[in-house]
Amino acid sequence: MRTAEIRAELTEREDTHRLHWRSSLEFSLDCFICERTGRTTLFERGAERALCSGSRSGFKRHHAPARIAGFDTTSGGERLAVRVLIDFWWAPFTDLRDGGKVAVPTGHSWVRLHLAYRCPTAKEAGTGSIQTNLVRPHRLTCEHCDLLLAVDEETPAVRLLV
Repeated sequence: MRTAEIRAELTEREDTHRLHWRSSLEFSLDCFICERTGRTTLFERGAERALCSGSRSGFKRHHAPARIAGFDTTSGGERLAVRVLIDFWWAPFTDLRDGGKVAVPTGHSWVRLHLAYRCPTAKEAGTGSIQTNLVRPHRLTCEHCDLLLAVDEETPAVRLLV
């Protein structure tokens, strides 16, 4: 069993839209079930297992032995932060595509975190996301009124705890 910690913070947050972190995320994991590295794995807070994207050939989407173990948000002033703990099972395997041996995970490079809000002007809900491979600073704007909601200045931090 391994645990990864994901941290992200938005600045210059505007409060009229009630921007908040959603309880779902996507995270790149090596999957010993379909024996592929770097699989996009979908997580939902409260679910006992995640969903691996599988591969284009062979394995289709399947359940993965991983879950959100902790989900904490902080908001104050112009800042909105999140800390997520991901527990996942890991075992060594040989990648089915390129035959490479997978070593013990030392870190994961990609994550997408989801956000939601409600536009008071349009009286409509909206969504957004940030991820590790965006150009920074990244400006999140309302899809209805184009108001700046927050700025994503730093790449989400991902580190292996155990």
